[in-house]
Amino acid sequence: QVQLVESGGGLVQPGGSLRLSCAASGSIFSINTMGWYRQAPGKQRELVATISSGGSTNYVDSVKGRFTISRDNAKNTVYLQMNSLKPEDTAVYYCKATSHRAFHYWGQGTQVTVSS
Repeated sequence: QVQLVESGGGLVQPGGSLRLSCAASGSIFSINTMGWYRQAPGKQRELVATISSGGSTNYVDSVKGRFTISRDNAKNTVYLQMNSLKPEDTAVYYCKATSHRAFHYWGQGTQVTVSS
């Protein structure tokens, strides 16, 4: 089992920045890919960014150039640096870990609100 705890959400003005953190514990040796997803009210959960154990990254087009995903394997933590935030980035952001055996684990989510 893997436990994930997100932090760093909050209220920010358009154009501002936030950094989300996701700390993993438990069977961390089994983790392969980690990622961030988000779900806005009335919408489906969508992929934001992923990072493999080797450091390869992938982003949804709408955040490319604004968001950066990174991973500190020593701290078992993945980060999402979000710059130039827009109101449409408002959502609950979830951390996800996928094991080498393709098991999926989710965090509890952290709210990000972009509003003036």
